[in-house]
Amino acid sequence: MSKLQGFEFWRQTLKEARFVVAPMVDQSELAWRLLSRRHGAQLCYTPMFHAQVFVRDSNYRRENLYNEVCEEDRPLITQFCANDPEVFVQAALLAQDYCDAIDLNLGCPQMIAKRGHYGVFLQDEWELLEKMVRLANEKLSVPITCKIRVFKDIEKTVHYAQMLEKAGCQLLTVHGRTKDQKGAMTGIASWEHIKAVRKAVGIPVFANGNIQHLSDVERCIQETGVQGVMSAEGNLHNPALFEGRSPPVWEMAEEYLEVVKQHPPCTLSFVRAHLFKLWHHTLQIHQDLREDLAKVKTLEGLADVSKQLRLRCQEIARGKGVEEKGSGLPLPHWICQPYVRPASKTVCQKRALEDSDRTADTLSKNKQKKRSRNPNKNFCPEQKPKYIKCDQCGNPKGNKCVFNLCRGCCKKKAYKEVADCPITLGSVTTVNVLS
Repeated sequence: MSKLQGFEFWRQTLKEARFVVAPMVDQSELAWRLLSRRHGAQLCYTPMFHAQVFVRDSNYRRENLYNEVCEEDRPLITQFCANDPEVFVQAALLAQDYCDAIDLNLGCPQMIAKRGHYGVFLQDEWELLEKMVRLANEKLSVPITCKIRVFKDIEKTVHYAQMLEKAGCQLLTVHGRTKDQKGAMTGIASWEHIKAVRKAVGIPVFANGNIQHLSDVERCIQETGVQGVMSAEGNLHNPALFEGRSPPVWEMAEEYLEVVKQHPPCTLSFVRAHLFKLWHHTLQIHQDLREDLAKVKTLEGLADVSKQLRLRCQEIARGKGVEEKGSGLPLPHWICQPYVRPASKTVCQKRALEDSDRTADTLSKNKQKKRSRNPNKNFCPEQKPKYIKCDQCGNPKGNKCVFNLCRGCCKKKAYKEVADCPITLGSVTTVNVLS
């Protein structure tokens, strides 16, 4: 029997899924997927897996997919990042028996994706992408799907989507943001781009971006004509988003912890990250418990901190507790609700260097942590000692180097010229003996 394609795949295998949980690295693991399904999600994706590692490492396969096989967890799409057609297909062949489709990640905008040359950083290499999708479509027994980001130009985005469809993509998820819309510059996703893609292709399309409430889902479907809507951050802050409910945070946190216990093993860092997301607004106020949540090293410890947060919030809700300060949120901070990013600036400016009279509060979080470990460390650039630069690479030169070079450049010079430099004398002696 030939595999289902396009709309038949969406109707029969995915059961016309409209409410979709996004692939999220270290966050869309089995326990979270099951929780989301209990509260309205109709389709889930695995976290993004690295195709090359998946092929090479049996432990990676077992820990990230094989151990998570669960009858309740269907339909399920497994996502990979890859930049080599053969490696991508090898990984997909190893995963296809454990899911309903294979997704190629063409949307990750993070620096790790840039360094690894995958995700959205492949979006200009159409010949490579066409080959990857076409080969997967030919070799796999399950459909191949893609998740993309848009170009600034709508017409180019449409041609991009059409190229992937022609290559064999059977379902397309369009995140309505560009490669540069991330972090502080995230901004608003363009539903106009998504609408244009939907009109131009003959395969199902999911929309991603600007989803914070169930009303956003319904409005997005109406405005763009897509078959389904995918949520990432909205789902992390409120797993009941697709039910149209905003339950107390502790209700979702306790249910999630129960699912984790029922489906071990679950990496502790995943659980901690979910609790930080769920309790995000409350932890801005109760900073002491934020520190506790970061430090505890057991599942029981995480559950205990969550319980303490619940008790504090319930006291305040009953009027018996004292709120430390106003949250400025539309709902009480203990109710599941979206995190709204601060408005991005049109120009991204670097933070000014710290002045000598600044306090630790103005330092970055990373530097504050370093200062807590080493209170005497100097963070003022003006008071730091000035170093003479290496003549070749610009790094600080070695204190004893007669060539005005850093340790690395000095070693190379001493090796080539068989010269005696105090800083590399031991190395040169070794080289001379071996030669």
